[in-house]
Amino acid sequence: MDDGMARAVLDSSPNAVIALDRDQTVLVWNPAAERLFGWTAAELVGRRAPIVPGELTAEHNAVLERVRTGGQVSLNTKRFRRDGTVLDVRVDTSALIQGSSVTGYVQVHHLIQDDQAARDRGARRARLVRRLTDVVGDINAELELHTVLDRIAASLTELTGADAGGFVLIEGERLRLVGAHQLPESLREATADLRTSLVGKLLRTGKTVMLESHGLGDLIWAELPGLHTIALGLAAVGGRPYGALYALFAKRKPGHVELELLELLAGHAGIAAGNAVAYQDVLRQRTHERAVFDASADGIAVLDGPGRVIQWNPAAGELTGFGADDVIGRPPPFPLPPPGEKLTFQLETGRWLDVVSAEIRQTGEVVVDFRDVTTAKELEEAKDLFLATTSHELRTPITVVRGFASTLDARWDSLADDERRSAVHTIAERARSLGLLMDHLLLGARAGADELAVRIESFDLADRVRAATLGLPELSDRHQVEVVIPKGLPHVLGDALATDIVLGQLLENAFKYSPDGGLISVEAWAEENKVVVVVDDEGLGIAPSDRDRVFERFVQVDSGDRRRFGGVGLGLYIVRSLARAQGGEVSAHPRPGGGTRMRLALEAVSTIESDTPTR
Repeated sequence: MDDGMARAVLDSSPNAVIALDRDQTVLVWNPAAERLFGWTAAELVGRRAPIVPGELTAEHNAVLERVRTGGQVSLNTKRFRRDGTVLDVRVDTSALIQGSSVTGYVQVHHLIQDDQAARDRGARRARLVRRLTDVVGDINAELELHTVLDRIAASLTELTGADAGGFVLIEGERLRLVGAHQLPESLREATADLRTSLVGKLLRTGKTVMLESHGLGDLIWAELPGLHTIALGLAAVGGRPYGALYALFAKRKPGHVELELLELLAGHAGIAAGNAVAYQDVLRQRTHERAVFDASADGIAVLDGPGRVIQWNPAAGELTGFGADDVIGRPPPFPLPPPGEKLTFQLETGRWLDVVSAEIRQTGEVVVDFRDVTTAKELEEAKDLFLATTSHELRTPITVVRGFASTLDARWDSLADDERRSAVHTIAERARSLGLLMDHLLLGARAGADELAVRIESFDLADRVRAATLGLPELSDRHQVEVVIPKGLPHVLGDALATDIVLGQLLENAFKYSPDGGLISVEAWAEENKVVVVVDDEGLGIAPSDRDRVFERFVQVDSGDRRRFGGVGLGLYIVRSLARAQGGEVSAHPRPGGGTRMRLALEAVSTIESDTPTR
């Protein structure tokens, strides 16, 4: 028969004839197929035909795999028309053979009436699918991985009628048999090379199911007497190949229904194995967390909703002197800070603890972490002593400098004019610097002891800002100073002298940390019940992690070039202490465009002023 005659036969056929290559690309789409499905040959030749419903993809793949190994499959199924309607069709599928090679598939479709044979096959498939649902439920109820894999292998033989079954894991370039049913126990844990295995062959085809009946004698499965066919289904976890199911047949031959069930079970096997793996990971994580909990040098406690201890690690017992038996079911032996805040508390033993807590919203439980900061507290007290001692010792050189200045004053006539002026200038500058340092040290010590004396009264903050900025433009030819104060700025409650110190320090820092010059901007405004003053510079800026630390005592941040400007780290500590002593607050922020913004907020005076005692 020549090609013209073959084409005429296809065109005249009353049945829809479709030929596919091995990748399921349409090779032939005859006129009856056009009439039945609504697509023309010109539209589908060279493409995959969109006629198989998604829920029947496994059935379709199983049929093609079955006919590839020989024989023909006829089944009643459903297919889509172009207009979206679903057709009940019978599909006869056979291999497309050219020479001695299978190059594709031929499928003949035609509409059918229900017959008893189709009903029987459908009923059998329905029973097996229902049984598959029960099997999957049983498998998913088990979370121990090896038990899951053994149950999968046993369920495989029940559903497909196979004589034996196995599950292999893909481990890099090797396979390992981890689940088996009706196979010699000696085969368990056997390994094989992935590339030369049936699994490797299946992966190279890009399919999820495969039948093989040739060359089985060299495989480990050959220990099953009479083995003639292996059905193989790929299992994936998270979209990646995880393992494979082997159904071994020695007495009967599998059909397309068995292959469909194998593919479906393999898919569920991947899910069940993934659940079991996740469960094992959770167990390992809990074990690790417990090890960290027990080994932590910090005290860790877990409290229930009412605040009773339900977990208490060994370090908690060592730090507090209370063992787990003493505190379980009771409140902890120290107060708790609000979540996200820190509380420093001294136990009756004299030990100081830093306590933090965090709430677990899902359970309502609270995790408490506490550590020994006794040494840090002692160091802090030593710093206080250092401040007091240093400020005392500094008075001696100041006295000497001032005495020397007096001597110069007394012997003025015996010295040359340039000598007198140079000496007086040097001594005066030294005395001023030492005096400022002493004042800072004394203020720092008083702030640390919470002994800053401020007088809370109403004063005009606008006047204090103008006084603090008066003459600043002449201090540096590289800086410009801009002051913006609106009319009618409310008075504030606070200490005018303390505020002068705060503003002076903020302005000094603005000049100091903008060595290349730029704009120093001072602006004030009313904000709710506060009056806010900001000092902006275009200088080095402060790293986000240091914007709160710069207000601590003795802190000189290490970021950028700020360290090269020296200082003892008390200026901003004093600023914040003085601001808070007045009921105000000061904070550091990034300036838009670069540099630093220091923000001072003081309480605005209400319409009815009242005298407030000194505190």
